[in-house]
Amino acid sequence: MAAEDVFEAQSAVQEDFIHRANVVGVAVGFKEDKTAQTGELAVVVLVERKLPLAALSAEDVIPKQIDGIRTDVLEVGYLRAYQSPRSRFRPVIPAGVSIGHYQITAGTLGAIVTDRVTGERLILSNNHVLANSNVAQVGDPILQPGPSDSGQNPADVVARLERFVRLRFVGEPDPPPGPLPPTPPGEGGCLLIAANALNALAKLFGAQTQLTATTPSAPQQAATALQETLNLVDAAVAKPLNPAQFSGDILGIGSVNGTKPAALGMRVRKHGRTTGYTEGIITLLNATVSIAYGPKTARFSGQVITEAMSQGGDSGSLIVDAAENRAVGLLFAGSNLATIFTPINVVLDALQVSI
Repeated sequence: MAAEDVFEAQSAVQEDFIHRANVVGVAVGFKEDKTAQTGELAVVVLVERKLPLAALSAEDVIPKQIDGIRTDVLEVGYLRAYQSPRSRFRPVIPAGVSIGHYQITAGTLGAIVTDRVTGERLILSNNHVLANSNVAQVGDPILQPGPSDSGQNPADVVARLERFVRLRFVGEPDPPPGPLPPTPPGEGGCLLIAANALNALAKLFGAQTQLTATTPSAPQQAATALQETLNLVDAAVAKPLNPAQFSGDILGIGSVNGTKPAALGMRVRKHGRTTGYTEGIITLLNATVSIAYGPKTARFSGQVITEAMSQGGDSGSLIVDAAENRAVGLLFAGSNLATIFTPINVVLDALQVSI
């Protein structure tokens, strides 16, 4: 088969193929048999992910040959322009990029969320990204990019710290109550946060008993005791100076389509300040873990663990499922062997926001 014939076949079909589901490109290359090249030239169709035939409509299936010239399908992943997530984004700021309290290094802008009471748009990330691990004050400046990525105060101030859930560290006295979300009339803020977060965990893992934010009872006292010894979230929100400046889309991923509970074996993805776009598989649920915050340690319960898919600076990234772009969790810790995130509904309930 002459090379010119293969290039002509590519030219004849690429306009059709490029519009088929999951296809991101058409090229010419050697046909692969399993993992080895055959030396035979073929029209190679590039797809974001290889899917089983049952997952494709008849119109989207790539034919095995074109006028006697064989085709091949090659998975190349999500193709995107390489713009550094550490850059200064203006005039529009997406999620998945560098951000941080003016006194930290840098973390990741996770998502744009909506306050359940006021309806205001807020920036979601971790406490240690937006609130400097409890040290910050409400109203403190938030920079994009973060300070270690050349963000300057006041030139790069894009938001002000709105509220955060305080972290509890091993060996330290219980901290005073932190800034709480606005609560509807007649509801107790601190107890409501504990009850909502624990209810979300119970729902996620199949528990039948639900906690309610009413007069403290024995179950509620037990929940409060748990809250005093274990953290459920590392989370905070900030109020944009100009809400219209934030797109809501995640860089390299796009818009988020609601939420979804974590499940073993689920493929998830994120875009973070340090490692950009990565994917991983959920390996563990309902984890109780000890996390180092410099010289301090905080213990967390109800967490989810994936394969390694992050590094320092990716904290605050929104974890979404790879199939439907639904929010699954908020990344806050990890190592070179694992990534740890909190189930998204626990985070949203703790801060009284929606996504």
